[in-house]
Amino acid sequence: MGRIQLESVSKKYGKTHALKDVDLDIADGEFLVLLGPSGCGKSTLLRLVAGLIQPSSGRILLDDKDITATPPRNRDLAMVFQSYALYPHLSVAKNIGFPLRSRKFSRTVIANSVAAVASTLDLSELLDRRPAELSGGQRQRVALARAMVRDPGAFLMDEPLSNLDAKLRSATRSELIELHRRIGTTFLYVTHDQVEAMTMATRIALMDNGHIEQIGTPAELYDTPRSTFVAGFLGAPPMNLFDAIVTGCRGELHAVAPGIDIPLGIEADSHSEHPVVAGIRPEKMQIVDTQAHVEAVIATVENLGSEELVHVRAGANPLSIRVPRPSTARAGAPISIRVNPADVHLFDRDSGPRLRWSPEEAPARTGTPLYVA
Repeated sequence: MGRIQLESVSKKYGKTHALKDVDLDIADGEFLVLLGPSGCGKSTLLRLVAGLIQPSSGRILLDDKDITATPPRNRDLAMVFQSYALYPHLSVAKNIGFPLRSRKFSRTVIANSVAAVASTLDLSELLDRRPAELSGGQRQRVALARAMVRDPGAFLMDEPLSNLDAKLRSATRSELIELHRRIGTTFLYVTHDQVEAMTMATRIALMDNGHIEQIGTPAELYDTPRSTFVAGFLGAPPMNLFDAIVTGCRGELHAVAPGIDIPLGIEADSHSEHPVVAGIRPEKMQIVDTQAHVEAVIATVENLGSEELVHVRAGANPLSIRVPRPSTARAGAPISIRVNPADVHLFDRDSGPRLRWSPEEAPARTGTPLYVA
C-alpha cells in the first residue's frame, strides 16, 4: 500500500510561505508528478512527505496513518535524489544493498534482494563496478535500485533525470514508465520539465507560489486549463493568450481584438461586452487562403524539422502557429488564420480563472454572461 495524503499542509520560513494550505490525495499505485517553476514549492512538498523537514501546520498521512512527526527512517518511503547520492568507495552491489545492511538483514537475504533488483533494472553485469566507472544513466538506475531494494510503500523522486543529457533522459523516462507499470508502486515525482510530466504522469499537480493551481490527468491540464497560469505554462510553445472583448455580433458571441474576430458558436441575446483573456493552442490555428478569423503579418518562421513554428502579429498581439513542414509561410507576408470556436479558451482578465462559455459547458439559457468555471 502507498496512499499519501496531505491535509491543509503549510510551510513557513519566517514570513515567507513556501506552501499554503495544500490538500493532496495520492492514490496507491499512482504516478503523480509535482510540476512547476523554480521556487513554486514542489521540492518543499516532497521533503515534507519524506520527513526531511517538518510542516508549520497540517497533517501528512501514509495509508491513513499520521506520519507528520515520524522520523524519515521509520517512514515506508524511499527517496531518489537528483545527485544520485551513491557511496563512491562501494561497489554497485554494496550501494544497492546498503539499506538492508543498515537494517541488519542477513547476507543471504541481501544478496538475493540485490540480485533481483539488479536484474529488474538491467544492472546485473555492473554489480562489481564502482560509481565512477558508470555512466550517468547507470548511476541513476543504481540509485533507483537502492530505493527499490527496500520494497517501500512509495518512491519519492526529486528531479532524478535533470543531470542526464537529452538522449539519455528520454531513454530513462521510458524505463521509469515501464518500471512503474511493472511494480505498481506509488511514485511521487518532482520536475520542472513539462515533457517529463506529460509523458510519465497518471496525474499532474501543477504548482505556483506555494499552492496547487490545478491537478488532473495530463490531457485535462493541457486541454482544459483552469487558469491563465496553467495555459501559459504547459505547451511548447505555450498557448497563445491575448486580451479580447466578448461581444454580441449578428446574434452570436464573438471574441474580438485588433486583427481578430472569432465567432464562439453561442447565441447572444444582448450586446453587453465582457473583457477576457482569450487562448488558442498553436496547433489549433489553421493557415487558410479564404475568409479568416485572424488577419496578421508573419514575423519569423522556425524550422523544427517535421514542423514549423510561424510567429505572427495580429495588431499588437504576438501569436504562434504550429504547421507541418514545409509550409509556404515567409517573414513579412500577410497571413489569414481560421480557428474552430471549440478551440478557443476564455479566462477572466482580472483574476485569471477559466470562464465557462462553450455550448457544452454553458447553462441552457442563451445569452447568459460568462462566469468562472
